Amino acid sequence: MTEATKTTRAGNGGAAQEKLHLVRMDDRIFERFSLFIKNELGIKMPSSKKTLLEARLQKRLRELCMTSHEEYCEYLFSPQGMERELANLVDVVTTNTTDFFREPKHFELLSGTVLPELLSRRGASNHVNIWSAGCSSGEEPYTLSMVLSEYSRLNAGFSFSILASDISNKVLGMAARAIYPEAKIEPIPLELRKRYLLRSKDRTRQVVRIAPEVRNHIRFRRLNFMEDFSFDNQLDIIFCRNVVIYFDRQTQEMLFSRFCRKLSPGGYLFIGHSESLAGMDLPLEPVAPTVYRRI
Repeated sequence: MTEATKTTRAGNGGAAQEKLHLVRMDDRIFERFSLFIKNELGIKMPSSKKTLLEARLQKRLRELCMTSHEEYCEYLFSPQGMERELANLVDVVTTNTTDFFREPKHFELLSGTVLPELLSRRGASNHVNIWSAGCSSGEEPYTLSMVLSEYSRLNAGFSFSILASDISNKVLGMAARAIYPEAKIEPIPLELRKRYLLRSKDRTRQVVRIAPEVRNHIRFRRLNFMEDFSFDNQLDIIFCRNVVIYFDRQTQEMLFSRFCRKLSPGGYLFIGHSESLAGMDLPLEPVAPTVYRRI
């Protein structure tokens, strides 16, 4: 166990030094965590991530008044720990980085090409089912809902529904609240801000909330990609971006194969620009960088 010094603000406005104990993790315990995280969550946890996991678990050890990772490990793998602590471990090991209108070319392609092409093949049906897979704190599905609401405003009869899923209950709770700091809305075009964002009556709070006409199209659901999942309807569009980069190649291909089975023929898959389907045996054809159509 080593010590680090953290500077905090004292009550009189001065700086106080607080000693924090940094608990080191035994290699054997790390291997047990690593195997469990890979099997349960699909997330690869090589030995190079040991220091990161140590640091991220510090808060849990303090909150549980535990002095070692071995003690935490024994608790986690107990029946009580599986029931009470697994969700906290998920929050520790998952990365939740997202923004409104992240990778904006995707949304331009969605409204300018994908939706017109989909609807041209539909005949009487003008409804589209979309899945935001790995939605984090909600910026992606709310962006999708704003873009599709605009499309609906300009194309009478068009309707849509969005399923937004994540493995973390913590970020799903944030997403469902739909409240964001004003600093987060910078990427949203001004016209959409005026139409779809609500400012707090208390202007000192500097937060906004997503308007009901955007929120009402979205259903949030906890979902672990490593478990069986089913949907009431086939999907027309799947956004799964910057999620599978944390999985090994075999897990990625397994997951994309399952996505393809959920996609309607002619449906679209959007992935992140740091991800690739090269070399995978999938019933998909590329239509644009990181955008694919189900064959």
